[in-house]
Amino acid sequence: MENNQNYLMITLQLLGSLGLLIYGMRIMSEALQKMAGPQLRHILAKMTTNRLTGMLTGTLVTCAVQSSSATTVMTVSFVSAGLLTLAQAISVIMGANIGTTLTAWIMSLGYNVDLTNVVYPSFMLGIMLIYKKQHRYAGDFLFGTAFMFLSLVMLSASGKAMDLEHNEAVISFFASFDTSSHLTILAFLAIGTIITCIVQSSAAVMAITILLCSTGVLPIYLGIALVMGENIGTTATANLVALGANTQARRAALAHLLFNVFGVVWVLVAFYPFVDMVCSIVGYDPSFGGQTTKLPVVLAMFHTCFNIINTAILIWLVPQMEHAVCWLLPEKQETKDKDEFRLQYIQSNLVQTPEIAVLQAQKETSAFGERVGRMFGMVRILFHETDPKDFTELFRQIENEEDMTDKMEIEIARYLEQVSEGHLSDETKQKIRRMMREISELESIGDSCYKLARTLDRKQESGQAFTNHQTEQLQDLMALCDHALSRMQTVMHGHRFEHDIRETFRIENDINQLRQRLKAENVTAVNNHEYDYTVGTLYVDMINELEKLGDYVVNVVEARFGRQ
Repeated sequence: MENNQNYLMITLQLLGSLGLLIYGMRIMSEALQKMAGPQLRHILAKMTTNRLTGMLTGTLVTCAVQSSSATTVMTVSFVSAGLLTLAQAISVIMGANIGTTLTAWIMSLGYNVDLTNVVYPSFMLGIMLIYKKQHRYAGDFLFGTAFMFLSLVMLSASGKAMDLEHNEAVISFFASFDTSSHLTILAFLAIGTIITCIVQSSAAVMAITILLCSTGVLPIYLGIALVMGENIGTTATANLVALGANTQARRAALAHLLFNVFGVVWVLVAFYPFVDMVCSIVGYDPSFGGQTTKLPVVLAMFHTCFNIINTAILIWLVPQMEHAVCWLLPEKQETKDKDEFRLQYIQSNLVQTPEIAVLQAQKETSAFGERVGRMFGMVRILFHETDPKDFTELFRQIENEEDMTDKMEIEIARYLEQVSEGHLSDETKQKIRRMMREISELESIGDSCYKLARTLDRKQESGQAFTNHQTEQLQDLMALCDHALSRMQTVMHGHRFEHDIRETFRIENDINQLRQRLKAENVTAVNNHEYDYTVGTLYVDMINELEKLGDYVVNVVEARFGRQ
């Protein structure tokens, strides 16, 4: 009875240690992403000029954030947003697989070195930095590191407390498996894959494997089979994230799976010679046994050799991999109605990395700006349309576009609210506030376009017509508004420091001056009976709405420049 209670407590300690390990790595990864902020996005976007730099970028970023899943999710998000090509994404994912091997080396260190002396100073220094707000992300990173190291100390202690090397039942259980059989290797590979898919943490499965091997109860061949399964299982995260994304994003996630499956296949073909070679590098003899302190190092070495050799083979076959995933996931023909609402870049299930999710929203906001620009172009066409049937059809399209802008505002705002619930850097919080204002003003531009169309519809129904002078003046005012919208779109697509906000203010000033002149001319013309009062009212309504549209454009640009 007492032994059962002891085993229960040790098992709970083991599970708690694994939970602490996953939590510590998550804190550390998120803290590094916040410290890097936009720089991390720029690194991924810019340092992928060719397959080699893309691979090195993936390696370095994953070593930094200590999570291949985080790097892969970022990459899938970038592909979804159109910032990375599929070929670039594949090379980054290859590098991420190399970078994640650092985790195994850190864990193997925890079983061979006493990390206690590092843990407590890290906690103390971390809490001091957290209370100093300007360094709180560095403090979060140290806290995450301390939790990770503490969990490794606890796992090592749990392994020793379980005393598995003297447990006859456990020893006989693992001894019952024929390590020389490929069927056994395949079975453990499947177990590693399934467990990793369930717990969604390759680090946790690696920790369990190292624990079992370090006690000597799990033969190295079976431990390596579990590691191979973990390599396949870890691809589940990116593939789940990409389920609701566009085709290119799903192809990038599928390429991650194919990369690891290809590696597992060639390793299985040469399994025993390859494992023996890795063991000889470390100085471990699998046939002799013993030397359990070297087994964590053997696992880390295998993980490293596996990913480096796999990358060295496939880095030259990126175009072939791209063709393969394109063949497996062909572009689906659009069967949806052309007027059906759908966001282009945002997929709600990609909100796993808040700093990157903001980039999705920025791209969608820019697409929103393009939409209202096209909508105003439709209004300009409607202004000159004389055929009643074509006029009605175009008016209905503008009406539908206005409904789309309402939905875009709601969906982007909802997405930003979802993102803002996470722990974000101050810079990212400011970006979210700016985008909230941008989408509100963009929706107002859509409303103005619809009001202009309604005014033209009223003119059409009344049978009235603008004079040649009125038509020319409204064309000039529309041209200024169109210029302002084009300038707004340029600003939204680029970086703030690349543009001068004074150009937008100059256009707005021209719009205001023209409005004042036209309104004054209208009063004189109506008093002189140059045209009907009804025509004058419609004319002024157009002028006022165009001026409001110009103001909304300025508000969008000010929001993008961070002005209130």
